[in-house]
Amino acid sequence: MRKKAVAIGLVGVSLGYGLWRGWETGIERAWQGVFGSPDLGPVEFAALKRRTNPNDALICPRDICSQAQPDAEPPVFPISGDRLRGLVSDVALAEPGTTLVDRGPQQDRYLVRTRLMRFPDTVVVQVFDRGPDESTLALYSRSQIGRSDFGVNRRRIERWVARIGTLAARQQT
Repeated sequence: MRKKAVAIGLVGVSLGYGLWRGWETGIERAWQGVFGSPDLGPVEFAALKRRTNPNDALICPRDICSQAQPDAEPPVFPISGDRLRGLVSDVALAEPGTTLVDRGPQQDRYLVRTRLMRFPDTVVVQVFDRGPDESTLALYSRSQIGRSDFGVNRRRIERWVARIGTLAARQQT
């Protein structure tokens, strides 16, 4: 009797997991069919102008993002630009639902999907050298769907910068 209950439980869990994965795949396809590619493309930070709807977030040095009002300025990290870019990748890809869409010569783009509805957000990151073994970065996170993201994009990139700072400090010692 106990073996039968365990078997039924395992079948139920497997069925639930299969339905969930089917939901994720189906809803992602539906969003793409209605709204187009979930990757919103690269950004020219020097010419960037913020969106009029409140579903984006920008952390950028003011001297780099002179056309846009950043939500915050990033710190200057005590590591080289190459090392900082690696830390950004580590932090970004450690987040659930995040994939690297493009690793360009200067910018990296990540696609982040929300947990339940699988809404896509594009995060563009560019690292800037500030001197020997010093660098900073610019991050722009924006939603493809919706008018407001309730601060999700801003909290995400603030969290990323904080984690990057922690990892950079560890590498310094």
